[in-house]
Amino acid sequence: MSDFPWYNHYPKGVPREINPDQYKNLPELFEEIFQKHGSNEAYENMGKVLTYAEVDELSNDFASYLQNEAGLKKGDRMAIQMPNCLQYPIAMIGALKAGLVVVGTNPLYTAREMAHQFKDSGAKAIVIVANFASNLEKILEETEIKTIIHTQLGDLLGGLKGGIVNFVVKNIKKMVPSYNLPTAIKFKDALKKGRNHSFKKPEIASSDLAFLQYTGGTTGVSKGAQLSHRNLVAHTMQTKEWFKPLFTDGLQEQMITALPLYHIFALAVNGILMFSIGAKSILITNPRDMPAFIKELKKHPFTLMTGVNTLFNGLLNQPNINEVDFSHLKGSIGGGMAVQKAVAEKWKKLTGGPLVEGYGLSETSPVLSVNPLDGTERIGTIGIPTPSTDMKILDEDGKEVAVGEAGEICGKGPQVMSGYWKKPELNDTTFFNGEWFRTGDVGVQDEDGFFKIVDRIKDMINVSGFNVYPNEIEDVIAGMEKVLEVAVIGIPDEKSTEVVKAFVVKKDESLTEQEVIDFCKENLTAYKCPKSVSFEKELPKSNVGKIIRRHLRENNN
Repeated sequence: MSDFPWYNHYPKGVPREINPDQYKNLPELFEEIFQKHGSNEAYENMGKVLTYAEVDELSNDFASYLQNEAGLKKGDRMAIQMPNCLQYPIAMIGALKAGLVVVGTNPLYTAREMAHQFKDSGAKAIVIVANFASNLEKILEETEIKTIIHTQLGDLLGGLKGGIVNFVVKNIKKMVPSYNLPTAIKFKDALKKGRNHSFKKPEIASSDLAFLQYTGGTTGVSKGAQLSHRNLVAHTMQTKEWFKPLFTDGLQEQMITALPLYHIFALAVNGILMFSIGAKSILITNPRDMPAFIKELKKHPFTLMTGVNTLFNGLLNQPNINEVDFSHLKGSIGGGMAVQKAVAEKWKKLTGGPLVEGYGLSETSPVLSVNPLDGTERIGTIGIPTPSTDMKILDEDGKEVAVGEAGEICGKGPQVMSGYWKKPELNDTTFFNGEWFRTGDVGVQDEDGFFKIVDRIKDMINVSGFNVYPNEIEDVIAGMEKVLEVAVIGIPDEKSTEVVKAFVVKKDESLTEQEVIDFCKENLTAYKCPKSVSFEKELPKSNVGKIIRRHLRENNN
Protein backbone atom coordinates (compact mmCIF):
# COMPACT_ATOMS: atom_id res chain seq x y z
CA MET A 1 0.00 0.00 0.00
CA SER A 2 1.13 3.58 -0.68
CA ASP A 3 2.22 6.11 1.90
CA PHE A 4 -1.20 7.63 2.42
CA PRO A 5 -1.54 10.97 4.22
CA TRP A 6 -3.83 9.48 6.88
CA TYR A 7 -1.01 7.27 8.19
CA ASN A 8 0.44 10.39 9.86
CA HIS A 9 -2.71 10.52 12.00
CA TYR A 10 -2.82 6.87 13.03
CA PRO A 11 -2.79 6.52 16.83
CA LYS A 12 0.47 5.20 18.30
CA GLY A 13 0.72 1.41 18.00
CA VAL A 14 -1.96 1.04 15.31
CA PRO A 15 -0.41 -0.80 12.32
CA ARG A 16 -0.95 0.22 8.70
CA GLU A 17 -1.99 -3.27 7.70
CA ILE A 18 -3.53 -6.38 9.25
CA ASN A 19 -3.47 -10.04 8.25
CA PRO A 20 -6.98 -10.93 7.01
CA ASP A 21 -6.00 -14.59 6.93
CA GLN A 22 -4.94 -14.82 10.56
CA TYR A 23 -7.92 -17.11 11.10
CA LYS A 24 -9.39 -19.40 8.49
CA ASN A 25 -12.94 -18.64 9.58
CA LEU A 26 -14.99 -17.13 12.41
CA PRO A 27 -15.45 -20.42 14.36
CA GLU A 28 -11.64 -20.76 14.48
CA LEU A 29 -11.43 -17.26 15.96
CA PHE A 30 -14.26 -18.05 18.40
CA GLU A 31 -12.53 -21.25 19.53
CA GLU A 32 -9.46 -19.29 20.59
CA ILE A 33 -11.64 -16.80 22.44
CA PHE A 34 -13.57 -19.50 24.30
CA GLN A 35 -10.32 -21.12 25.43
CA LYS A 36 -8.79 -17.84 26.55
CA HIS A 37 -11.83 -16.23 28.25
CA GLY A 38 -13.94 -19.23 29.31
CA SER A 39 -14.61 -18.02 32.87
CA ASN A 40 -15.27 -14.38 31.85
CA GLU A 41 -18.79 -13.01 31.69
CA ALA A 42 -19.78 -12.71 28.02
CA TYR A 43 -23.35 -11.40 27.95
CA GLU A 44 -25.86 -9.97 30.35
CA ASN A 45 -29.54 -9.38 29.64
CA MET A 46 -32.23 -8.46 32.17
CA GLY A 47 -29.91 -9.44 35.00
CA LYS A 48 -28.99 -12.90 33.66
CA VAL A 49 -25.32 -13.51 32.88
CA LEU A 50 -23.73 -16.07 30.54
CA THR A 51 -19.99 -16.82 30.64
CA TYR A 52 -17.90 -17.47 27.53
CA ALA A 53 -17.77 -21.16 28.48
CA GLU A 54 -21.58 -21.29 28.71
CA VAL A 55 -21.97 -19.54 25.34
CA ASP A 56 -19.53 -22.08 23.84
CA GLU A 57 -21.49 -25.03 25.25
CA LEU A 58 -24.94 -23.69 24.33
CA SER A 59 -23.88 -22.69 20.81
CA ASN A 60 -22.42 -26.20 20.34
CA ASP A 61 -25.78 -27.65 21.40
CA PHE A 62 -27.54 -25.38 18.93
CA ALA A 63 -25.10 -26.21 16.11
CA SER A 64 -25.61 -29.91 16.86
CA TYR A 65 -29.39 -29.51 16.62
CA LEU A 66 -29.13 -27.73 13.27
CA GLN A 67 -26.81 -30.42 11.97
CA ASN A 68 -28.30 -33.60 13.40
CA GLU A 69 -32.00 -32.88 13.98
CA ALA A 70 -32.84 -30.23 11.39
CA GLY A 71 -30.59 -31.83 8.77
CA LEU A 72 -29.14 -28.49 7.67
CA LYS A 73 -25.94 -28.49 5.63
CA LYS A 74 -23.01 -26.12 5.22
CA GLY A 75 -24.09 -23.13 3.12
CA ASP A 76 -27.78 -23.35 4.03
CA ARG A 77 -29.26 -20.00 5.08
CA MET A 78 -30.80 -19.44 8.51
CA ALA A 79 -32.72 -16.29 9.41
CA ILE A 80 -32.59 -14.79 12.90
CA GLN A 81 -35.45 -12.47 13.76
CA MET A 82 -35.06 -11.34 17.35
CA PRO A 83 -34.25 -8.21 19.34
CA ASN A 84 -31.18 -8.22 21.60
CA CYS A 85 -31.57 -11.14 24.01
CA LEU A 86 -29.36 -14.03 25.17
CA GLN A 87 -30.74 -16.34 22.48
CA TYR A 88 -29.31 -14.13 19.71
CA PRO A 89 -25.55 -14.73 20.14
CA ILE A 90 -26.15 -18.43 20.87
CA ALA A 91 -28.17 -18.85 17.67
CA MET A 92 -25.71 -16.78 15.60
CA ILE A 93 -22.54 -18.47 16.84
CA GLY A 94 -24.19 -21.91 16.68
CA ALA A 95 -25.23 -21.33 13.06
CA LEU A 96 -21.72 -20.18 12.11
CA LYS A 97 -20.17 -23.22 13.82
CA ALA A 98 -22.47 -25.43 11.72
CA GLY A 99 -21.28 -23.67 8.55
CA LEU A 100 -24.63 -21.99 7.93
CA VAL A 101 -25.10 -18.52 6.49
CA VAL A 102 -26.81 -16.14 8.92
CA VAL A 103 -29.55 -13.85 7.58
CA GLY A 104 -30.21 -11.10 10.15
CA THR A 105 -33.80 -9.86 9.96
CA ASN A 106 -35.43 -6.82 11.53
CA PRO A 107 -38.08 -8.15 13.97
CA LEU A 108 -40.33 -5.19 13.14
CA TYR A 109 -40.64 -6.15 9.48
CA THR A 110 -44.13 -6.58 8.11
CA ALA A 111 -45.15 -9.89 6.56
CA ARG A 112 -44.52 -8.46 3.07
CA GLU A 113 -40.97 -7.39 3.93
CA MET A 114 -40.23 -10.74 5.58
CA ALA A 115 -41.50 -12.64 2.55
CA HIS A 116 -39.14 -10.81 0.20
CA GLN A 117 -36.06 -11.36 2.36
CA PHE A 118 -36.77 -15.03 3.08
CA LYS A 119 -37.60 -15.85 -0.54
CA ASP A 120 -34.58 -13.98 -1.90
CA SER A 121 -32.15 -15.60 0.57
CA GLY A 122 -33.70 -19.06 0.19
CA ALA A 123 -33.66 -19.41 3.99
CA LYS A 124 -34.38 -22.95 5.13
CA ALA A 125 -34.54 -22.24 8.87
CA ILE A 126 -35.47 -19.40 11.19
CA VAL A 127 -35.09 -18.51 14.85
CA ILE A 128 -37.89 -16.11 15.72
CA VAL A 129 -39.14 -14.47 18.89
CA ALA A 130 -42.80 -15.29 19.61
CA ASN A 131 -43.80 -11.60 19.48
CA PHE A 132 -43.45 -11.64 15.67
CA ALA A 133 -44.32 -15.24 14.81
CA SER A 134 -47.84 -14.33 13.62
CA ASN A 135 -46.29 -12.54 10.62
CA LEU A 136 -44.25 -15.61 9.78
CA GLU A 137 -47.41 -17.71 9.75
CA LYS A 138 -48.90 -15.41 7.07
CA ILE A 139 -46.06 -15.91 4.58
CA LEU A 140 -44.55 -19.29 5.51
CA GLU A 141 -45.94 -21.08 2.45
CA GLU A 142 -44.21 -18.58 0.16
CA THR A 143 -40.78 -19.52 1.56
CA GLU A 144 -38.45 -22.54 1.73
CA ILE A 145 -38.39 -22.43 5.53
CA LYS A 146 -38.84 -25.93 7.01
CA THR A 147 -37.16 -25.52 10.42
CA ILE A 148 -38.83 -23.03 12.77
CA ILE A 149 -37.35 -22.39 16.21
CA HIS A 150 -39.43 -20.02 18.31
CA THR A 151 -38.62 -18.48 21.65
CA GLN A 152 -39.92 -16.04 24.23
CA LEU A 153 -37.86 -13.16 25.58
CA GLY A 154 -37.54 -14.67 29.05
CA ASP A 155 -36.66 -18.23 27.98
CA LEU A 156 -32.98 -18.11 28.98
CA LEU A 157 -33.35 -15.90 32.04
CA GLY A 158 -34.01 -18.95 34.17
CA GLY A 159 -36.18 -19.71 37.18
CA LEU A 160 -39.00 -17.47 38.32
CA LYS A 161 -37.69 -14.38 36.52
CA GLY A 162 -37.92 -15.94 33.06
CA GLY A 163 -41.48 -17.07 33.71
CA ILE A 164 -42.50 -13.63 34.96
CA VAL A 165 -40.98 -11.84 31.94
CA ASN A 166 -42.79 -14.19 29.55
CA PHE A 167 -46.09 -13.77 31.41
CA VAL A 168 -45.87 -9.97 31.47
CA VAL A 169 -44.88 -9.69 27.79
CA LYS A 170 -47.67 -12.02 26.67
CA ASN A 171 -50.54 -11.37 29.08
CA ILE A 172 -50.02 -7.91 30.56
CA LYS A 173 -48.40 -5.98 27.71
CA LYS A 174 -50.22 -8.08 25.07
CA MET A 175 -47.12 -8.10 22.86
CA VAL A 176 -47.51 -11.66 21.49
CA PRO A 177 -50.30 -11.98 18.89
CA SER A 178 -51.62 -15.55 18.66
CA TYR A 179 -50.04 -17.74 15.99
CA ASN A 180 -50.22 -21.29 14.73
CA LEU A 181 -46.94 -22.86 13.64
CA PRO A 182 -47.48 -26.58 14.39
CA THR A 183 -44.02 -27.70 13.22
CA ALA A 184 -42.16 -25.11 15.32
CA ILE A 185 -39.82 -26.22 18.11
CA LYS A 186 -38.99 -24.23 21.24
CA PHE A 187 -35.46 -22.83 21.47
CA LYS A 188 -34.79 -24.58 24.76
CA ASP A 189 -36.03 -27.90 23.32
CA ALA A 190 -33.72 -27.47 20.33
CA LEU A 191 -30.77 -27.05 22.73
CA LYS A 192 -31.79 -30.23 24.63
CA LYS A 193 -32.13 -32.25 21.42
CA GLY A 194 -28.77 -30.99 20.16
CA ARG A 195 -27.12 -32.03 23.43
CA ASN A 196 -28.00 -35.67 22.68
CA HIS A 197 -25.80 -35.72 19.57
CA SER A 198 -22.16 -35.11 18.85
CA PHE A 199 -21.41 -32.03 16.80
CA LYS A 200 -19.04 -32.47 13.83
CA LYS A 201 -17.12 -29.41 12.71
CA PRO A 202 -17.63 -28.77 8.99
CA GLU A 203 -14.74 -27.66 6.79
CA ILE A 204 -15.28 -23.90 6.36
CA ALA A 205 -13.13 -21.99 3.86
CA SER A 206 -12.34 -18.31 4.35
CA SER A 207 -14.24 -17.52 1.14
CA ASP A 208 -17.41 -19.26 2.36
CA LEU A 209 -20.30 -16.96 3.21
CA ALA A 210 -20.91 -16.12 6.87
CA PHE A 211 -23.69 -13.53 6.55
CA LEU A 212 -26.22 -12.28 4.04
CA GLN A 213 -26.64 -8.72 5.20
CA TYR A 214 -29.68 -7.17 3.55
CA THR A 215 -29.56 -3.56 2.51
CA GLY A 216 -31.89 -1.34 0.56
CA GLY A 217 -31.22 -0.50 -3.06
CA THR A 218 -31.86 2.48 -5.30
CA THR A 219 -34.69 0.54 -6.89
CA GLY A 220 -36.24 -0.09 -3.51
CA VAL A 221 -35.48 -3.80 -3.81
CA SER A 222 -33.64 -5.14 -0.78
CA LYS A 223 -30.33 -6.81 -1.71
CA GLY A 224 -28.21 -9.31 0.21
CA ALA A 225 -24.58 -8.24 0.65
CA GLN A 226 -22.43 -11.38 0.60
CA LEU A 227 -20.09 -11.20 3.58
CA SER A 228 -17.58 -14.03 3.82
CA HIS A 229 -15.76 -15.38 6.85
CA ARG A 230 -12.63 -13.60 5.55
CA ASN A 231 -14.54 -10.29 5.33
CA LEU A 232 -15.58 -10.50 8.99
CA VAL A 233 -12.22 -11.84 10.24
CA ALA A 234 -10.51 -8.93 8.46
CA HIS A 235 -12.98 -6.40 9.88
CA THR A 236 -12.43 -7.80 13.37
CA MET A 237 -8.64 -7.51 13.04
CA GLN A 238 -8.93 -3.95 11.66
CA THR A 239 -11.24 -2.64 14.36
CA LYS A 240 -9.37 -4.55 17.10
CA GLU A 241 -6.23 -2.61 16.21
CA TRP A 242 -8.13 0.68 15.90
CA PHE A 243 -9.78 0.32 19.29
CA LYS A 244 -6.48 -0.40 21.07
CA PRO A 245 -6.13 3.14 22.49
CA LEU A 246 -9.38 2.56 24.41
CA PHE A 247 -8.52 -0.89 25.77
CA THR A 248 -6.87 -1.30 29.15
CA ASP A 249 -4.58 -4.30 29.75
CA GLY A 250 -5.91 -6.63 32.43
CA LEU A 251 -9.34 -4.92 32.51
CA GLN A 252 -12.41 -6.58 31.06
CA GLU A 253 -14.20 -4.05 28.89
CA GLN A 254 -17.94 -3.68 29.36
CA MET A 255 -19.84 -2.70 26.23
CA ILE A 256 -23.37 -1.32 26.11
CA THR A 257 -25.11 -3.02 23.18
CA ALA A 258 -28.25 -1.01 22.52
CA LEU A 259 -28.22 -1.17 18.73
CA PRO A 260 -29.90 -4.38 17.50
CA LEU A 261 -27.55 -7.20 16.55
CA TYR A 262 -29.22 -7.61 13.15
CA HIS A 263 -27.83 -4.15 12.26
CA ILE A 264 -24.40 -4.51 10.63
CA PHE A 265 -22.73 -1.99 12.98
CA ALA A 266 -23.85 -3.80 16.15
CA LEU A 267 -23.23 -7.22 14.61
CA ALA A 268 -19.63 -6.55 13.62
CA VAL A 269 -18.51 -4.24 16.44
CA ASN A 270 -20.59 -5.32 19.45
CA GLY A 271 -21.28 -8.89 18.38
CA ILE A 272 -17.90 -9.98 17.00
CA LEU A 273 -15.17 -7.41 17.79
CA MET A 274 -16.05 -7.11 21.48
CA PHE A 275 -16.43 -10.87 21.71
CA SER A 276 -12.95 -11.30 20.21
CA ILE A 277 -11.31 -9.33 23.03
CA GLY A 278 -13.23 -11.13 25.79
CA ALA A 279 -15.41 -8.13 26.64
CA LYS A 280 -18.75 -8.29 28.40
CA SER A 281 -21.76 -7.07 26.37
CA ILE A 282 -24.81 -5.74 28.15
CA LEU A 283 -27.68 -6.47 25.77
CA ILE A 284 -30.44 -3.86 25.76
CA THR A 285 -33.64 -5.42 24.44
CA ASN A 286 -35.64 -2.23 23.97
CA PRO A 287 -33.54 0.96 23.91
CA ARG A 288 -36.62 2.99 22.90
CA ASP A 289 -37.82 2.62 26.49
CA MET A 290 -35.47 5.35 27.71
CA PRO A 291 -36.41 5.20 31.44
CA ALA A 292 -35.72 1.44 31.49
CA PHE A 293 -32.55 1.95 29.46
CA ILE A 294 -31.19 4.49 31.94
CA LYS A 295 -32.14 2.17 34.82
CA GLU A 296 -29.99 -0.51 33.16
CA LEU A 297 -27.08 1.89 32.56
CA LYS A 298 -27.05 2.74 36.28
CA LYS A 299 -26.33 -0.91 37.14
CA HIS A 300 -23.07 -1.30 35.19
CA PRO A 301 -19.55 0.18 35.27
CA PHE A 302 -19.55 0.22 31.46
CA THR A 303 -16.43 1.31 29.59
CA LEU A 304 -17.56 1.47 25.94
CA MET A 305 -20.74 2.23 24.08
CA THR A 306 -21.99 2.26 20.51
CA GLY A 307 -25.08 3.91 19.12
CA VAL A 308 -26.55 6.23 16.53
CA ASN A 309 -26.94 9.98 16.87
CA THR A 310 -30.63 9.75 17.83
CA LEU A 311 -29.85 7.30 20.64
CA PHE A 312 -27.21 9.55 22.19
CA ASN A 313 -29.43 12.59 21.70
CA GLY A 314 -32.37 10.75 23.28
CA LEU A 315 -30.30 9.91 26.35
CA LEU A 316 -29.03 13.48 26.66
CA ASN A 317 -32.61 14.70 26.81
CA GLN A 318 -33.68 12.42 29.64
CA PRO A 319 -34.23 14.32 32.89
CA ASN A 320 -32.37 11.76 35.04
CA ILE A 321 -29.38 11.17 32.75
CA ASN A 322 -27.13 12.77 35.38
CA GLU A 323 -27.86 9.82 37.68
CA VAL A 324 -25.82 7.53 35.40
CA ASP A 325 -22.20 6.95 36.44
CA PHE A 326 -20.06 7.68 33.36
CA SER A 327 -16.76 7.65 35.24
CA HIS A 328 -15.67 4.35 33.65
CA LEU A 329 -16.67 5.31 30.08
CA LYS A 330 -13.59 5.69 27.87
CA GLY A 331 -15.25 6.26 24.53
CA SER A 332 -18.45 6.11 22.50
CA ILE A 333 -18.69 5.33 18.80
CA GLY A 334 -21.49 6.64 16.60
CA GLY A 335 -22.38 4.94 13.34
CA GLY A 336 -25.31 4.31 11.04
CA MET A 337 -25.90 8.06 10.55
CA ALA A 338 -24.02 11.32 10.95
CA VAL A 339 -23.13 12.31 14.49
CA GLN A 340 -24.24 15.90 14.94
CA LYS A 341 -21.62 18.28 16.31
CA ALA A 342 -23.95 19.59 19.04
CA VAL A 343 -24.71 16.04 20.23
CA ALA A 344 -21.02 15.08 20.29
CA GLU A 345 -20.13 18.18 22.30
CA LYS A 346 -22.95 17.66 24.81
CA TRP A 347 -22.03 13.97 25.16
CA LYS A 348 -18.37 14.75 25.85
CA LYS A 349 -19.38 17.39 28.40
CA LEU A 350 -21.69 14.90 30.16
CA THR A 351 -19.44 11.83 30.09
CA GLY A 352 -15.93 13.21 29.84
CA GLY A 353 -15.27 10.85 26.93
CA PRO A 354 -15.41 11.47 23.18
CA LEU A 355 -18.28 10.54 20.87
CA VAL A 356 -16.52 9.80 17.62
CA GLU A 357 -17.96 9.00 14.22
CA GLY A 358 -17.22 6.08 11.96
CA TYR A 359 -18.36 5.32 8.42
CA GLY A 360 -19.29 2.27 6.48
CA LEU A 361 -22.05 0.22 4.91
CA SER A 362 -23.49 -3.28 5.07
CA GLU A 363 -21.43 -4.03 1.96
CA THR A 364 -18.18 -3.16 3.81
CA SER A 365 -18.76 -5.24 7.01
CA PRO A 366 -19.25 -2.18 7.82
CA VAL A 367 -16.32 0.03 8.86
CA LEU A 368 -14.28 1.75 6.14
CA SER A 369 -13.15 4.77 8.13
CA VAL A 370 -13.35 6.00 11.68
CA ASN A 371 -12.01 8.87 13.71
CA PRO A 372 -8.89 8.25 15.83
CA LEU A 373 -9.71 7.10 19.37
CA ASP A 374 -6.70 8.71 21.05
CA GLY A 375 -8.26 12.14 21.53
CA THR A 376 -7.33 13.51 18.09
CA GLU A 377 -10.76 12.99 16.54
CA ARG A 378 -12.13 15.63 14.16
CA ILE A 379 -15.84 16.16 14.75
CA GLY A 380 -17.76 16.66 11.51
CA THR A 381 -15.62 14.17 9.60
CA ILE A 382 -15.97 10.40 9.16
CA GLY A 383 -12.33 9.97 10.12
CA ILE A 384 -9.63 8.12 8.21
CA PRO A 385 -9.44 4.65 6.64
CA THR A 386 -8.75 1.70 8.94
CA PRO A 387 -5.68 -0.57 8.45
CA SER A 388 -5.48 -2.36 5.06
CA THR A 389 -8.21 -0.02 3.74
CA ASP A 390 -7.89 2.43 0.88
CA MET A 391 -10.42 5.17 0.12
CA LYS A 392 -10.62 7.60 -2.78
CA ILE A 393 -12.91 10.30 -4.08
CA LEU A 394 -13.72 9.41 -7.70
CA ASP A 395 -15.66 11.18 -10.42
CA GLU A 396 -18.39 9.64 -12.59
CA ASP A 397 -15.77 8.03 -14.83
CA GLY A 398 -13.93 6.41 -11.94
CA LYS A 399 -11.04 8.89 -12.01
CA GLU A 400 -9.60 10.35 -8.80
CA VAL A 401 -10.45 14.02 -8.16
CA ALA A 402 -8.16 16.60 -6.59
CA VAL A 403 -7.89 17.01 -2.80
CA GLY A 404 -10.81 19.06 -1.51
CA GLU A 405 -12.98 18.40 -4.57
CA ALA A 406 -16.29 16.58 -4.23
CA GLY A 407 -16.94 13.18 -5.79
CA GLU A 408 -18.13 9.71 -4.86
CA ILE A 409 -16.57 8.05 -1.82
CA CYS A 410 -15.14 4.70 -2.94
CA GLY A 411 -13.25 2.12 -0.92
CA LYS A 412 -11.46 -1.19 -1.09
CA GLY A 413 -10.09 -3.61 1.47
CA PRO A 414 -10.44 -7.18 2.74
CA GLN A 415 -13.68 -6.25 4.57
CA VAL A 416 -15.50 -5.34 1.33
CA MET A 417 -18.09 -7.83 0.03
CA SER A 418 -17.60 -9.89 -3.12
CA GLY A 419 -20.95 -8.74 -4.51
CA TYR A 420 -24.70 -9.06 -4.05
CA TRP A 421 -26.49 -12.39 -3.55
CA LYS A 422 -27.80 -13.73 -6.87
CA LYS A 423 -27.33 -10.33 -8.54
CA PRO A 424 -24.02 -10.56 -10.45
CA GLU A 425 -25.31 -8.06 -13.01
CA LEU A 426 -25.12 -5.32 -10.36
CA ASN A 427 -21.41 -5.74 -9.73
CA ASP A 428 -20.40 -3.75 -12.82
CA THR A 429 -22.20 -0.71 -11.50
CA THR A 430 -21.36 -1.34 -7.82
CA PHE A 431 -17.58 -1.43 -8.38
CA PHE A 432 -15.25 0.75 -10.44
CA ASN A 433 -12.82 -1.50 -12.38
CA GLY A 434 -14.04 -4.48 -10.40
CA GLU A 435 -12.23 -3.33 -7.23
CA TRP A 436 -13.41 0.06 -5.96
CA PHE A 437 -16.70 -0.21 -4.10
CA ARG A 438 -18.98 2.72 -4.86
CA THR A 439 -20.70 3.93 -1.69
CA GLY A 440 -23.19 6.22 -3.41
CA ASP A 441 -22.19 9.05 -1.06
CA VAL A 442 -20.64 12.32 -2.19
CA GLY A 443 -17.68 13.36 -0.09
CA VAL A 444 -14.38 15.22 0.04
CA GLN A 445 -10.93 14.32 1.32
CA ASP A 446 -8.70 16.92 2.97
CA GLU A 447 -4.90 17.12 2.83
CA ASP A 448 -4.53 15.06 6.03
CA GLY A 449 -6.60 12.19 4.63
CA PHE A 450 -9.73 12.87 6.69
CA PHE A 451 -12.98 12.31 4.81
CA LYS A 452 -16.25 14.19 5.04
CA ILE A 453 -19.69 13.37 3.62
CA VAL A 454 -21.18 16.22 1.61
CA ASP A 455 -24.39 14.76 0.22
CA ARG A 456 -25.97 11.60 -1.12
CA ILE A 457 -26.04 10.54 -4.72
CA LYS A 458 -28.95 8.26 -4.23
CA ASP A 459 -32.38 9.31 -3.12
CA MET A 460 -31.94 7.34 0.08
CA ILE A 461 -33.67 8.67 3.19
CA ASN A 462 -31.84 8.30 6.52
CA VAL A 463 -34.31 7.70 9.37
CA SER A 464 -32.36 7.30 12.64
CA GLY A 465 -29.56 5.44 10.92
CA PHE A 466 -31.80 3.17 8.87
CA ASN A 467 -31.73 3.42 5.10
CA VAL A 468 -35.15 4.02 3.58
CA TYR A 469 -35.62 3.93 -0.18
CA PRO A 470 -38.41 5.94 -1.81
CA ASN A 471 -39.27 3.41 -4.51
CA GLU A 472 -40.34 0.81 -1.95
CA ILE A 473 -42.74 3.23 -0.24
CA GLU A 474 -43.98 4.55 -3.59
CA ASP A 475 -44.74 1.00 -4.75
CA VAL A 476 -46.90 0.43 -1.66
CA ILE A 477 -48.83 3.73 -1.93
CA ALA A 478 -49.30 3.27 -5.69
CA GLY A 479 -51.16 0.06 -4.84
CA MET A 480 -54.02 2.12 -3.34
CA GLU A 481 -57.02 2.38 -5.64
CA LYS A 482 -57.52 6.07 -4.89
CA VAL A 483 -53.94 7.03 -5.83
CA LEU A 484 -52.94 8.22 -9.29
CA GLU A 485 -49.30 9.16 -8.76
CA VAL A 486 -46.93 9.29 -5.83
CA ALA A 487 -43.42 10.46 -4.99
CA VAL A 488 -41.56 10.17 -1.70
CA ILE A 489 -38.66 12.17 -0.25
CA GLY A 490 -36.92 12.69 3.08
CA ILE A 491 -37.28 15.98 4.89
CA PRO A 492 -35.01 17.15 7.73
CA ASP A 493 -36.02 16.21 11.26
CA GLU A 494 -34.29 17.13 14.53
CA LYS A 495 -34.97 13.78 16.19
CA SER A 496 -34.51 11.31 13.33
CA THR A 497 -32.20 13.17 10.91
CA GLU A 498 -34.95 12.72 8.28
CA VAL A 499 -38.57 11.62 8.11
CA VAL A 500 -40.55 10.36 5.13
CA LYS A 501 -42.92 12.71 3.30
CA ALA A 502 -45.25 11.53 0.51
CA PHE A 503 -46.60 13.62 -2.37
CA VAL A 504 -49.78 12.16 -3.84
CA VAL A 505 -51.94 12.95 -6.85
CA LYS A 506 -55.44 11.69 -6.09
CA LYS A 507 -57.46 9.43 -8.35
CA ASP A 508 -60.42 9.71 -5.96
CA GLU A 509 -61.02 13.05 -4.23
CA SER A 510 -62.24 11.31 -1.05
CA LEU A 511 -58.69 10.08 -0.25
CA THR A 512 -57.37 11.43 3.08
CA GLU A 513 -53.90 11.78 4.58
CA GLN A 514 -54.79 9.33 7.35
CA GLU A 515 -55.87 6.69 4.84
CA VAL A 516 -52.48 6.83 3.15
CA ILE A 517 -50.59 6.65 6.46
CA ASP A 518 -52.74 3.76 7.75
CA PHE A 519 -52.22 1.80 4.53
CA CYS A 520 -48.47 2.26 4.84
CA LYS A 521 -48.54 1.08 8.45
CA GLU A 522 -50.14 -2.17 7.30
CA ASN A 523 -47.43 -2.81 4.73
CA LEU A 524 -44.27 -1.18 5.99
CA THR A 525 -42.10 -1.07 9.09
CA ALA A 526 -42.92 2.00 11.18
CA TYR A 527 -39.75 3.99 10.35
CA LYS A 528 -40.52 3.72 6.61
CA CYS A 529 -44.04 5.16 6.95
CA PRO A 530 -44.69 8.77 5.90
CA LYS A 531 -45.11 11.26 8.72
CA SER A 532 -46.99 13.59 6.41
CA VAL A 533 -48.78 13.52 3.04
CA SER A 534 -49.12 16.43 0.66
CA PHE A 535 -51.79 16.23 -2.03
CA GLU A 536 -50.69 17.74 -5.35
CA LYS A 537 -52.39 18.49 -8.69
CA GLU A 538 -49.32 17.18 -10.51
CA LEU A 539 -45.74 16.04 -9.78
CA PRO A 540 -42.60 17.53 -11.37
CA LYS A 541 -41.43 15.38 -14.29
CA SER A 542 -38.60 15.22 -16.81
CA ASN A 543 -39.07 15.25 -20.56
CA VAL A 544 -39.42 11.48 -20.60
CA GLY A 545 -42.01 11.52 -17.82
CA LYS A 546 -39.74 10.53 -14.93
CA ILE A 547 -40.71 12.09 -11.62
CA ILE A 548 -38.00 14.48 -10.43
CA ARG A 549 -37.72 14.01 -6.66
CA ARG A 550 -34.95 16.61 -6.51
CA HIS A 551 -37.44 19.39 -7.27
CA LEU A 552 -39.66 18.24 -4.41
CA ARG A 553 -36.70 18.27 -2.02
CA GLU A 554 -35.65 21.76 -3.11
CA ASN A 555 -39.12 23.09 -2.38
CA ASN A 556 -39.47 21.32 0.96
CA ASN A 557 -36.10 21.79 2.67
